[in-house]
Amino acid sequence: MFEAILFDCDGVLVDSEPITHGVLRDLLADSGWDMPIAECMRHFIGRTVRSQAALIEARTGQPLTDAWMATFYARRDEQLRARLQPIAGALDAVRAAHRATGGRIACASGADRGKLVLQLGQTGLAEWFGPHVFSGHELPRSKPYPDVYLAAAAALHVAPERSLVIEDTPTGVLAGKAAGATVWAYCPHGATADELRDAGAHELFTSMADLPARWRSVAG
Repeated sequence: MFEAILFDCDGVLVDSEPITHGVLRDLLADSGWDMPIAECMRHFIGRTVRSQAALIEARTGQPLTDAWMATFYARRDEQLRARLQPIAGALDAVRAAHRATGGRIACASGADRGKLVLQLGQTGLAEWFGPHVFSGHELPRSKPYPDVYLAAAAALHVAPERSLVIEDTPTGVLAGKAAGATVWAYCPHGATADELRDAGAHELFTSMADLPARWRSVAG
C-alpha cells in the first residue's frame, strides 16, 4: 500500500524532547521566563524556537538574538551528545521500513540539520536514511506546512499520496496531511491522543516496535 515511509525525528526516532526542552527551559528561566518543563514542552514541541520569537520576547522582555540562539544550540547539542537514546523499537522499525519499501525511506523534520545529523549519527540511524534527511529550516516553510514532506517524497520519486508519514505531534500531523500523505501518529502516553486525532491522524499507535506489523497488515 505504501511506496515510501517518511519519519519525523524528535520523539519518533530519538528520545530528544525532554533533553532539548530541559535546556530551553533553563535558558528561558535565566532570561526571565521561569516555568515547569511540562509547560515549556506544551509551548515548543513541534515548533521551532524562532517561530515562537514573539512569545519569548513578550515573556522575557528581551529580544531573541542570534547570540542567544547560538548558546541554546551549543548547550542543547552538548546534552544530546551526553544523553540521547533512540526511541525503543525505532531502529528495528526503520530497518523494516527500508526492507519493505526497497530503501524508499526518509527522515523529514522541523529541526535544524546540525541537530538531525548529530542525532541520527549518534543513535545508529544515519546509515539507513543516507542522503534522504530533510530539515524544515532549509525550506521556505517548516511544519505545519507540508514543504518538508513534499521534498522528501519528491526526492524518493514517490507521490505523497502513496507515502506513509510517522509523526508524534499535532503540528507534524498537519504537515503530513497537508502533503496528502497517510499519517500515523506515535502516541506512547496517550496525553495528546485527542489532539493528534483532531489534527487528522489516520491511526494512533503506542509502540514503535509494533509499527512493522501494522503496515504489513495494511498491505496484507
